[in-house]
Amino acid sequence: MFVIATVADTIRIPPTMFFQSTRTSAHQEIDKKYPNRVLMDVGLVICRYGDVTQIGDGVCVPGDGAAHHEVVFRVVIFRPFVEEVCVGHIVESNEDVIKVSLGEFFSDIFIPAYWMLRPSMYDRKSGLWVWTPDYGEEEGGGGGTEGEEQEEQQRYEMEIGAEIRFKVKGINFTQVTNTAKGVQATTTSTTSRLIPGFKAAGNASSTVDIDMRTGAGDDAADNRPVRKRSSSVDLSDSNIPASMYITASICEDGLGLVSWWSNQEEGDDAEEDEEGEEGAEGGDEDEDGAEVEE
Repeated sequence: MFVIATVADTIRIPPTMFFQSTRTSAHQEIDKKYPNRVLMDVGLVICRYGDVTQIGDGVCVPGDGAAHHEVVFRVVIFRPFVEEVCVGHIVESNEDVIKVSLGEFFSDIFIPAYWMLRPSMYDRKSGLWVWTPDYGEEEGGGGGTEGEEQEEQQRYEMEIGAEIRFKVKGINFTQVTNTAKGVQATTTSTTSRLIPGFKAAGNASSTVDIDMRTGAGDDAADNRPVRKRSSSVDLSDSNIPASMYITASICEDGLGLVSWWSNQEEGDDAEEDEEGEEGAEGGDEDEDGAEVEE
């Protein structure tokens, strides 16, 4: 979920910071500029990782007065890999998607209707998605009252604020630009296990090199995503998408609300304990019986 990226950028140090060391000033300027910033095709920057690794000579621009240094440093990136299982909380629900949040730092995770547990339906009265599993005709073949009770038990609502387990299916980055035709958004979707510049997906020790001056990354041809597509659409000022959002799925066993599966696991553990106790009691009786026979 979290990886380390190496970034090369030109950092501007104003004259008011000349009284302290260049390294300290660079750290302060990086901490102002990068946290909570989305790097296209890389991820969301959480914080700076350690000290800067390289600092170039300062260049003064006429009329500016500040010193511009070429700096190489590392940052912690939030970038879950495809097929990674995460746990969040439901914050919003409508006919098309369920919106999930991982906390205060990222809340643009969407579970579309076609990636819900089947069969699922949207209840307009409650405004929630409902999972209605079908266990066959044998369990529902009783009387009318019993059948109604079973139908109610087979209705599982995905309530707002509930803890949900989901699987990442795609990472999407959107870049908004002003052109002669108007405001356009270019969305890049990655549905591969490979992350640009990474040797192995999900490896926290891997790094990706990014040059913010040119926007180019250290991407070898064999390390590029297997499936990556871009699309450009016209936008109005009131409909600008998020810079980074995740598409997720809950259409597999073990996914969905954590409470659904935790209850089942607890029940299985209880049955195993009861079987173990019965076996132990049976062994004691056999031992007692053998002593009597002797």
